[in-house]
Amino acid sequence: MSLNLTEISLTAPRETRALFAPLSLSVAPGETVCVMGPSGIGKSSLIALIGGHLPRGFTTRGTVTLAGTDLLDLPAEQRSVGVLFQDAQLFPHLSVGDNLAFGLRADLRGRKARREAVEQALEQAGLRGFAARDPATLSGGQRMRVALMRSLLAAPKAMLIDEAFARLDADLRVEMRAFALRHIAARRIPALMVSHDDQDAQAADRMIRLSR
Repeated sequence: MSLNLTEISLTAPRETRALFAPLSLSVAPGETVCVMGPSGIGKSSLIALIGGHLPRGFTTRGTVTLAGTDLLDLPAEQRSVGVLFQDAQLFPHLSVGDNLAFGLRADLRGRKARREAVEQALEQAGLRGFAARDPATLSGGQRMRVALMRSLLAAPKAMLIDEAFARLDADLRVEMRAFALRHIAARRIPALMVSHDDQDAQAADRMIRLSR
């Protein structure tokens, strides 16, 4: 299924002008589209709007549809959209395995199914044997892999990537970007990635640039 944005516009609190011109975009299953633009144009706000995390005070117009439903009519927990943030945002009080299990879809909550799903995710992430590890002991790349696999275990219908690779060094950035986009494409999930980096745009299937 495609992720469709139609005439989306955002106006920041206490501002009279939109952060960017009305945006219409369709992201196909398995496709990653990179959204670029100058700082302050609203790239991360666009991700927050789609994911349901936009702070109060913004004025929004347009529709965001996924599987025939306008996501803007739903609370964040009902949107079935995964988000990969810059800081990975793992639960510090849970082990790596419990972090992964937290993302499991409802039909994999049985003990055996949960264990098998977590083990498979760790295998895919190249982290076999890490289930009992404390997230604080992981490297930046390892944390990012766990965060991505946790999102994918929830079987999202779309994926959002918010400057997720910006703090990684050059070699790790290339590795993690390829890892993330490969797993998203394999699951035929439409993905929207915001970035200021030209190499992120080149790695995506398509790039658009926001302007006022």
